[in-house]
Amino acid sequence: MANPPATTLTAALALGLALLLCAAAGPAAAQNCGCQPGYCCSKFGYCGHGDLYCGEGCRSGPCNSGGGGGSGGGTSGSGADVGSVVTDAFFNGIKSQAGGGCEGSSFYSRGAFLNAAGAFSGFAHGGSADDGKREIAAFFAHVTHETGHFCYISEINKGNSYCDASNTQWPCAAGKKYYGRGPLQISWNYNYGPAGRDIGFDGLGNPDAVAQDPVIAFKTALWFWMNNVHGVMPQGFGATTRAINGALECNGNNPAQMNARVGYYRQYCQQLGVDPGSNLTC
Repeated sequence: MANPPATTLTAALALGLALLLCAAAGPAAAQNCGCQPGYCCSKFGYCGHGDLYCGEGCRSGPCNSGGGGGSGGGTSGSGADVGSVVTDAFFNGIKSQAGGGCEGSSFYSRGAFLNAAGAFSGFAHGGSADDGKREIAAFFAHVTHETGHFCYISEINKGNSYCDASNTQWPCAAGKKYYGRGPLQISWNYNYGPAGRDIGFDGLGNPDAVAQDPVIAFKTALWFWMNNVHGVMPQGFGATTRAINGALECNGNNPAQMNARVGYYRQYCQQLGVDPGSNLTC
């Protein structure tokens, strides 16, 4: 094989040195990654999209390989087949417990969920098949609790505008309210804004879209999940509750609500044939 030109060798050496420096500085930099919502913090502590940032070693954000501290020995696993796990029987078994007269009964559907899930390839992936099933069980446990078995599309008390006026990056639109909507009751302008940007709707100007389009509703729930919850799954179900509503339910603040979530999670894990794991409470 012919020897490469000297300039090529110099470039290769420089690139190798740069990579070594990045690897050496990576862990320290990653501690303060501070990525915007929707961006991954890479193993070297840089923000961005794609496999270089969201793949192997991804530390936070919508990682597609587990991220958020790893998955206990399966960070590159294929996970669960979401469509095969979330069957009609599983999905409708939750919705059937809502009772009559629920606005969500004709809004939420398995088809809308699977459509939305197709846009989030990291959901229920990154570890083993059982890890994926546990994530699915956790997601639907929180959804069940937040919506009353898919009964509610929006939160009952719509008086609060949930506008953080100090957040100038995502300014509230005049006359709009950012109360809870959708399967995980997404709230606040600083969630609606980036969710809309990443999903493809005007989150700040038209937050009602989450309550009008079931696919957008599930996409906002999965967007929040992948940005805030997916990465803590390896820490146990209790960590997911803390990520969603920790200030109100963890540390003894509302044990009844917290335990209700745990109960749904245990139930769904049993249905899916997986052990719920440890650290279920927060």
